[in-house]
Amino acid sequence: MQTDFISALYVFMLSSIIGLGVIRRVSRLLHTPLMSLTNAISAIAVVGAILIAGEQKSTVSSILGAIAVFASMTNIISGFLITDRMLKMFKPREAGK
Repeated sequence: MQTDFISALYVFMLSSIIGLGVIRRVSRLLHTPLMSLTNAISAIAVVGAILIAGEQKSTVSSILGAIAVFASMTNIISGFLITDRMLKMFKPREAGK
């Protein structure tokens, strides 16, 4: 079990570093398409987290699964709010009174 945790932690750290490097290089013009892609990836992560939390193999896996569900849902909701706000910037404004 200790080896599984260490290898999972290693994969998490590497994916975080690579993901941060990739996201930093994205142009600002691609922000909205990128947000829709990350929302789709987060939706997949929510399904996986629900499955892990629901297995109830151990208390730790249930807690980490619940945290993963919360983090992914926060990411999805925030992405939709940011995308909606950006799209409102492109709508024509009404004439002032």
